[in-house]
Amino acid sequence: MHLPAELPRPLVDRAVAEALAEDLGLAGDLTSQAVLPPEATARAVLTAREAGVIAGLPLAAAAFRQIGEDVTFTAQVRDGDSVVPGTVVATVTGNARQVFSAERVALNFLNRLSGVASLTRRYVEAISGTGARICDTRKTTPGHRAFEKFAVRCGGGANHRYGLDDAILIKDNHIAVAGGVTAAFTAARAFAGHLVAIEIEVDSLKQFEEALAAGATVVLLDNMDNDTLRRAVALNAGRAQLEASGGVKLDRVRSIAETGVDYISTSQITMGAAPLDIGLDVEVSR
Repeated sequence: MHLPAELPRPLVDRAVAEALAEDLGLAGDLTSQAVLPPEATARAVLTAREAGVIAGLPLAAAAFRQIGEDVTFTAQVRDGDSVVPGTVVATVTGNARQVFSAERVALNFLNRLSGVASLTRRYVEAISGTGARICDTRKTTPGHRAFEKFAVRCGGGANHRYGLDDAILIKDNHIAVAGGVTAAFTAARAFAGHLVAIEIEVDSLKQFEEALAAGATVVLLDNMDNDTLRRAVALNAGRAQLEASGGVKLDRVRSIAETGVDYISTSQITMGAAPLDIGLDVEVSR
């Protein structure tokens, strides 16, 4: 059973508070104060203007919750749901000044994260039936990593490391300085606690065979063409979990999955995702 992705509320509240503070500055929403009566109320509808996958509702809700007690946010879909143009994502009711003041922060989070979830879903669907899984990387927007990785899960992908302290990933530069694959892996295994995972990156079949001989159980096959990936899978014979990475684009991802690797990691789903177009339309009443 796959449980829905969740975000810790303190993390959400802090990020939203910082975003609101950035937007409101020292004087608040001058436009709304200038043209809207203090007692004006509004009903706003957040609507998808293109097809995609929703992610970021907790952040959008927090933006309206934090702006004032007189605003109510009601989600009409859930994170991870697919939408088509015209789908009502949420409604917002309350004081018009407050609704307008939180609008951009709410939409910035919702548009961006829904874009990540939508592109991730396209990658996931592209490899359906192969047995491989799509993973993200640490190439994320500074300060928003937890949210973008949350969006990846909403899109059906899996998370790689959240940070440098999650697990040991021995990359080519580590290997070069450490003196080789065996030396780097042996040092990592001696250092790691029993719950710390170790993955090692290789860029040739020679390095791959050395990693297997050293006892590696998770190996990242970096920037290999599909024929080399197939040969690595054959050499592996089920001994280690294999992750393909490097140059993973949507038009190639299925052929990579069909080589038999277990995971495919790509920065495209976070760094290359365009925002999903979700708009807010307001009906004003007094």
